[in-house]
This record gives sequence, C-alpha cells and structure tokens, in this order.
Amino acid sequence: MTGWGGRYPGRMEPDWIEHRRSDDGERVGWMKPLDDGFIAIDLLGRPRTGVVDWITAEETLDELGLGYLADPHELRLEDGSWLRVRIAEVSPSAIRVKKEDWGDMNATQVSYPVAFPVAEDQLRPLSR
Repeated sequence: MTGWGGRYPGRMEPDWIEHRRSDDGERVGWMKPLDDGFIAIDLLGRPRTGVVDWITAEETLDELGLGYLADPHELRLEDGSWLRVRIAEVSPSAIRVKKEDWGDMNATQVSYPVAFPVAEDQLRPLSR
C-alpha cells in the first residue's frame, strides 16, 4: 500500500443530497434522508448527526466546515500499526492521504488510497 495506485469507486448513496456553504459554494458534505429527517454526512462519508431536521443538518455541516481535513490523522496500516498522515485529496470517488512529512520539501511523498466512505477504524483524527 505504498503509493497512489488509482481511485476507488465512490460508494456515496444515490439519495444523498449535496450541501454547499452559502457564502462560497464549497461542498461541505451531504444530507442523507432517513425516516422523517436527515443525517448530516461529512466529506469523508461519516455521519455527524443522528436523524435531525433539514436546518439542523445544514447547520451542522456549515459549522463543521473543512478545517478537520487539515488536522493530522492516523491511518491503520495492513500490519495493524498506525501511521501519522495528512489528508491530501477528498472526493466521493477518491480519498488519498500522505505520510506526514512535516513540510520537508525534500521528503519522498508516500501516499495511500483510502476507500470512501472512510471507516473509523481505518482513519482517525490524531489523538493528542
């Protein structure tokens, strides 16, 4: 799993409704219809609420924004160990993380594809 070998097919559910911020039009997630409400889904394909009304789902995604994508994360490798990574690309068709290089311009870039939606036990925010 060393290197970006291609794209995984997206597994976004067909009934998800894209949500973009009103101020800049940036996609910040989706709303999944369920029962009489919606579940807010972030850009990694993870639920961020239980079933809530439309306005609450929108507000949750707007407040979440994109900042969490810039935070350091840990990727579970095939051997079960955790590697510090940064998210490099996010879309419903591909998520790619790169080994943390601390901004070293001379460091070899090592990237890993991650399936969408991302499983919590595969990629997690770095615990501090």
